[in-house]
Amino acid sequence: MKEYANEEIDIAKVMLMCLIHDIVEIDAGDTYAYDTESLKNQKAREDIAKERIFSILPKEQARELIEIFDEFEVYETPESRFAHVMDNIQPLILNDSNNGGDWREHNVTMEQIYGRQSKTKLGSERLFEVTDEIIKKTSKKAI
Repeated sequence: MKEYANEEIDIAKVMLMCLIHDIVEIDAGDTYAYDTESLKNQKAREDIAKERIFSILPKEQARELIEIFDEFEVYETPESRFAHVMDNIQPLILNDSNNGGDWREHNVTMEQIYGRQSKTKLGSERLFEVTDEIIKKTSKKAI
């Protein structure tokens, strides 16, 4: 989907960024996007996980992977902005496939949904349009 990025991106770096981020999330315990309590300590858990995981590697590799993880987190590069689009759209599509069951189960509000998707336009205006269509369609079934 790189053709939908707002800017030129290195798609291989985006994929690596997403994978590295997911590895850390797995170790830290994936935080449900709308769990306000767990979101409070998510960064601390992920920082501990990233240091633990990457410290196993040779120093140069560890440094490189930590830099890629940190780049994802700060949203400052075209790759990190697009990686966030990919990271956010996948669970949205899954939730749509179960008719908004996750939103219903967790009493998620439209404000929370759009808050989570608020930066999608930074990475892809076109995929934000798709995201918005999915949100509107699914919310009619779930909220």
